[in-house]
Amino acid sequence: MGKGFFTLLLAQFLSAVADNALLFAAIALLHQLNAPTWHEPLLREFFIISYIVLAPFVGPFADALPKGKVMFLSNGIKFFGCVLALMGVPPLYAYAIVGIGAAAYSPAKYGILTEMLPPNQLIMANGWMEGTTVTAIILGPVFGSTISANDPYFGIAIITGLYLLAAYFNYHIPKMPIDHRVEQRSLSFLMKDFWHAFTTLWKDTQGQVSLAVTTLFWGAGATLQFVVLRWADQNFGFNQTDATKLIGVLAVGIAVGSVIASIYVKLEKAANVLPAGIYMGVLVVGMVFVHNPIVAAILLFSIGVLAGYFLVPLNSLLQHRGHTLLGAGHSIAVQNFNENIGILLMLGAYTWMVGKNFEIDHIIIIFGLFVILTMGAIAHLYRKHIQQKSPA
Repeated sequence: MGKGFFTLLLAQFLSAVADNALLFAAIALLHQLNAPTWHEPLLREFFIISYIVLAPFVGPFADALPKGKVMFLSNGIKFFGCVLALMGVPPLYAYAIVGIGAAAYSPAKYGILTEMLPPNQLIMANGWMEGTTVTAIILGPVFGSTISANDPYFGIAIITGLYLLAAYFNYHIPKMPIDHRVEQRSLSFLMKDFWHAFTTLWKDTQGQVSLAVTTLFWGAGATLQFVVLRWADQNFGFNQTDATKLIGVLAVGIAVGSVIASIYVKLEKAANVLPAGIYMGVLVVGMVFVHNPIVAAILLFSIGVLAGYFLVPLNSLLQHRGHTLLGAGHSIAVQNFNENIGILLMLGAYTWMVGKNFEIDHIIIIFGLFVILTMGAIAHLYRKHIQQKSPA
């Protein structure tokens, strides 16, 4: 796929390792500061609010400049957030600054794939991208927990260096032709432009199903991280470092599922993977019956395989439809807006349940049933829509 693509992968890997490590370093810092338990999921809430608030602006920003440059500048913002944490700014606020950089980074990270590669290579490229990201998800939590175990500030300092290294490789990503440059820069135009992109994707049949599924996936994935941490603590007596290894097993499963999808699923058949999401919800409910760490690892790996198998094709489909209809940066910004509303709502519900002292098994059952019912509804509505469009 060319040297430029693999430079992109390396930059993404380093930035993703830093993002995932920083979450657990920030959690360690909250423990050191004796913050309430419900502040832990609140970290992610502070992080993802930027994705929602800045959604109308980061898409045009990503499409207005070479995307490698956008990624370089975005990593600079992440670096600044880490520096603020090292200077004593409360973790929630410092992590929110890092979230601004991440919100600006994401449309460029995924949008550049459609500029570098033809549509028939998108699923394979997404398989590489998701595999790289998932590898970072595997390494990041363990790395962040380990380097922050004794001194969270030391861990954050190391992570700051990772952002600098990622920025170096961002700088060397080949400059691609600017795609779908925004016509005006006024606030009213940008808001109307974003609303047009939002409604265009939701009215498109393929865009609609892929948006719905990826929104559910990222909301469920972000919540599942915290569920596994608490579940591993209460069921197996795992500390944070040991519990992150189970999250790593889940991530390995996602990587395997991503590879399987990249090999066997064609872009035009992407919606055929929808049932995998229902099966994933069933396995999540099955967590309440597991009391052995080895069985837990096998179950989480299986959940991850199903998640990766249905995510990559639908993510690729969304990128393709978005690039065709709107421009890569615009479509990814809409995707991020929807996905992070999903994260905000699902993590908000989890935070509320933790604050109300819900049993972890009850949380898992509620969470799993929600995934089953939502994925079932999406699959049913999509089939119904396709049948209505088919000739009699």
